[in-house]
Amino acid sequence: MTIDVGILGATGMVGQQFIALLADHPWFRVTWLGASERSAGKAYRAAAAWRLPNPLPEDIARMSVDAATPGRAPALVFSGLDSSVAGEIEGAFAHAGHIVVTNSRNYRMEADVPLLIPEVNADHLDLLRTQASARGWNGRIVTNPNCSVIVYAMALAPLRQFGLKTSIITTLQAISGAGYPGVASWDILGNVIPFIGGGEEEKIETETNKILGALKNGAIRNHPVTVSAAVNRVPVHNGHTASISVALDEQPDADAIVAAWNSFRGKPQELGLPSAPPQPIVYLTEANRPQPALDANRDGGMTVTVGRLRRCPVLDYKFVALGHNTIRGAAGAAILNAELMHRQGLL
Repeated sequence: MTIDVGILGATGMVGQQFIALLADHPWFRVTWLGASERSAGKAYRAAAAWRLPNPLPEDIARMSVDAATPGRAPALVFSGLDSSVAGEIEGAFAHAGHIVVTNSRNYRMEADVPLLIPEVNADHLDLLRTQASARGWNGRIVTNPNCSVIVYAMALAPLRQFGLKTSIITTLQAISGAGYPGVASWDILGNVIPFIGGGEEEKIETETNKILGALKNGAIRNHPVTVSAAVNRVPVHNGHTASISVALDEQPDADAIVAAWNSFRGKPQELGLPSAPPQPIVYLTEANRPQPALDANRDGGMTVTVGRLRRCPVLDYKFVALGHNTIRGAAGAAILNAELMHRQGLL
């Protein structure tokens, strides 16, 4: 059975990534595109400047763009809206009965909204049992995390078994994370910018605890790990890299940590979801890996790569993690969330 889906914010960078990833999806078919009033009524080809190396599907190019208002959209809607407008629009769609699977930050930290990485916290979808009644919605909202947080939380999740206590993360984030046109070339070429607006560091320091937390009696009990984050924008097209240190209650040897990463699997792998990488975390043994140019696109951009595990003289261990920010960190993450919801009968 093919499920019709819509895309909110279809002309933006995340919206375009949704279109590219859904072009040959075995379950989902794009039948509706929503964007701003200035794009409404235009053919998608005329409304959007296509920025991806994948060719724009001809059926999408001819499709008329609608205003971002509920009514004509299918029941399942993916959202790549900017956070400045996402809260009100996504809430209106959920109130009208749509299931909104969103990349935007507006609802991530709400107590009754799943902040989902299917390999890590699939059980958090149980929050949907009370979400609609609590809010008076006929639909639902499910969020995926910040693009750096997905890489970080994926790398930390297998370490919970060792008593994860404290972590420090320094990110090196690609310019595509800023959308298009992103960062001015005069500012970013040959440079590193040690600041990203929109509360980027605060997202890393709070979203991680919710994702790694446990569902107890219908509520999320945040994981107690203390996180300190510093973020940087670097002249890389795609792929967020993070240098991470961790302190652990137990003292596993390095081989045990690498084995925990390489053996890590979750519901997407168990259920064989179409977008799920066979091994969601891959440890690379080369001394100079992972690298965005070599590793961000592994398994279609859905795999997190880790490397350079070594002892840390301040905490216990340090390592490097990398993920594709607009695929695993955005559109691909939302599609995987919807695939899990479908297999669990939530669509």
